[in-house]
Amino acid sequence: MKKILIQLDTDEHPSAFDAIAAYDADVDIVLGYGGVTTDGLDDLVQGAMFPRGPEGLANTAFWVGGSKVRDGEAVFEAARKLFFDPFSASIMLDSDGSNTTAAAGLAMVREAVTLKGAKAAVIGVGPVGLRTAELLRREDAEVTVLTFPPDVVEGEFRRASGIPVAQEAGFTVTEPESSDELDGLLAGHVAVLAAGPAGIQVLRRSGWAGVEGVQVVVDYSAAEPVGVEGVERDDELEEEDGVAKLGALAVGGPKMELQKRCVQRMFEEKGTVLDLQGVYDVALEQ
Repeated sequence: MKKILIQLDTDEHPSAFDAIAAYDADVDIVLGYGGVTTDGLDDLVQGAMFPRGPEGLANTAFWVGGSKVRDGEAVFEAARKLFFDPFSASIMLDSDGSNTTAAAGLAMVREAVTLKGAKAAVIGVGPVGLRTAELLRREDAEVTVLTFPPDVVEGEFRRASGIPVAQEAGFTVTEPESSDELDGLLAGHVAVLAAGPAGIQVLRRSGWAGVEGVQVVVDYSAAEPVGVEGVERDDELEEEDGVAKLGALAVGGPKMELQKRCVQRMFEEKGTVLDLQGVYDVALEQ
């Protein structure tokens, strides 16, 4: 029986990136649907569940993606509610690649420093930043969530940030008014992770190099200029001034492997649920 992945994408066009990752994970057929919302989801999900019967669902899985993370979360939860015993399929949520990116990055950080009871800072309240913060919290770290200072990111992007989402998740958000202030807030944090928009440097070298307590710095942005001054894209925990540096491409490789491994996992065990924690659990196995 062929492995079929049902791609539920909240964007108009299903992600080619996600489809290629699925084929590279040895899926036989990807059925991509774009513009998916919670409305009308019943026919789409149940139409994929019933033709093969309960046993056939071992070879049918769902992947929720798209650029709008909150929309993806809503579709993910609505789809799960349509499953019932014995018609329970595997399903994964990775809107905007945020779950796999955050999980892959933090799994590497976890190998480099002790997070339990330590202070860790996340710069950026977008999808990757907030998911990184959540995983840090689950590692029992004391998490500081910071926005980009206005001398770095101004205007509409700053106003449209995820501050309300972060606050709803229980995080206190600190809003530094300058890069100098941001630098001063990072002392004492064993890990500093920058999740900024592509092509904008959000953290200067002075914010991490030689700063008291900082042991690892992570940059999730690979576009030029990179998000953290002094961190190269391919830095894979190389040390400088006593700080291990992790660049975006060094995270990107494990992120791609994690994405493929998650797809494979869905076909290994019927009914697998890969939300943020599920994805992180797979990352820790690698």
